[in-house]
Amino acid sequence: MKLFRNGLIVSVLFLGTCAYAQTVVDYVDRGNAYYKQSKYDKAIADYTQAIDIDPNFAKAYNNRGVLYAEQGNYSYAIADFTMAIANNPNDAQVYNNRGHALARQDKFSEAIADFTQAIKIDPHYAKAYYNRGLSYYNAKEYDKAWADIHKARELGSFINPGFIEELKKASGKDPGGI
Repeated sequence: MKLFRNGLIVSVLFLGTCAYAQTVVDYVDRGNAYYKQSKYDKAIADYTQAIDIDPNFAKAYNNRGVLYAEQGNYSYAIADFTMAIANNPNDAQVYNNRGHALARQDKFSEAIADFTQAIKIDPHYAKAYYNRGLSYYNAKEYDKAWADIHKARELGSFINPGFIEELKKASGKDPGGI
């Protein structure tokens, strides 16, 4: 009897591990863990596996896009953020992420449009105001940059003092309060 019971336990354990199928969430969670460990290739592979299982899972596209952006591969990042938006058009963070990637490619008008959409979705999204302010600055629309920087600060965002000095020089203004 003891032999049978041990054999049954081994069989159940073996079958349990073989029958285990990872879900989309499992791959995304493991990808997140790899990301935190700076194992970016493994994280990208897991996010890709999640997308292969469910091509409509916006979070996997967003997370992979963040990694691509961090690696400087903005075209891939933008493509992933665009897919995330197609699958979840009410996620302000994804618009902000895509706007950031667009800004890194000096596509400031497109970036501003994405930051604006993020703000429409979440009017209290300080980071989107800050990022839009940076894009307005780069587009030489200084009054709009000041307005967004003030709003970002009002919402509790840290404002880089070096950026404020650059904006003061470029705009010839010192509106104070920052």
